[in-house]
Amino acid sequence: MTTAIQEPAPQLEERARTTRVGDAVFSRTALGAALLVVALLAGVAIFLFIQGLPALDAHGEQAYGKSSVWTLVGPLLFGTVLSALLAMIIVTPLAIGLALVISHYAPRRLAKPVGYLVDLLAAVPSVVFGLWGIAVLAPRLTPFYEWLNSWFGWIPLFDGPVSGSGRTLLTASVVLALMALPIVTAILREIFAQTPTMHQEAALALGATRWEMIRLAVLPYARSGIVAALLLGLGRALGETMAVAMVLSATGAIISFDVISSANSNTIAASIANNYANAAGLKINVLIFAGLALFVLTFAVNFLGRWVATRGQVKA
Repeated sequence: MTTAIQEPAPQLEERARTTRVGDAVFSRTALGAALLVVALLAGVAIFLFIQGLPALDAHGEQAYGKSSVWTLVGPLLFGTVLSALLAMIIVTPLAIGLALVISHYAPRRLAKPVGYLVDLLAAVPSVVFGLWGIAVLAPRLTPFYEWLNSWFGWIPLFDGPVSGSGRTLLTASVVLALMALPIVTAILREIFAQTPTMHQEAALALGATRWEMIRLAVLPYARSGIVAALLLGLGRALGETMAVAMVLSATGAIISFDVISSANSNTIAASIANNYANAAGLKINVLIFAGLALFVLTFAVNFLGRWVATRGQVKA
């Protein structure tokens, strides 16, 4: 029989003391980092609130031709939400299909490179997306917009007249969809990969095809994760600035459901980017107030996405 070699008592005590010190340092460092993030977030919120509060008295020229700051921010919020929702309508089937291909359909030697390429899209600067949207995407979408207007002009979204430049809200939404695609796809493929193997094998053993297995085992398991991923992608699309500012030929703070004409609703981020350099006095406070509205909207969407994801993990 072999006997285990026990370390001397002083060495055991020294190792335990070192472990306790390391745990304490790591715990306090993690706590400090979390508190720092909360403090920075609170600081941004306080700054936006204090600097945006004077904008409540703005009107006329100070509010960019509107009777009050609310009549300015309201249409901008509408354009922001509309463009982001259109982007999510475009990205949802793409992200789900791409994530399923990477996690369940493509062979491993092909799935990994495809996953890396999708992740690399997140590293492309928004300015590059904006230039690509202006020079490549917008001119090529104009014939498609004309087709939409001729066949579906009875829908308010495609009422027209069609923009000759193609720099419309729908074009900006397509660019936003490509920018939100990496984060949504990355989250979805991790969620799909976490589906219990026993559930998938049981479905296949009962004679289900691969698609039936995905429909009956994978998608129900990942339902809350899909919602969370889409909400996080929505938060990404809501806050995008430069690409939208470059692609969108905005008319101003108007409410328009037409997404293929030159009379486009502007977004908050694009409006701030276009007007801040020439703003002075109370106009700066008006733009900061618009930034506060966007901050609250984005925070609420991201918080909802995190809550849905956490709730789904608890149920699982």
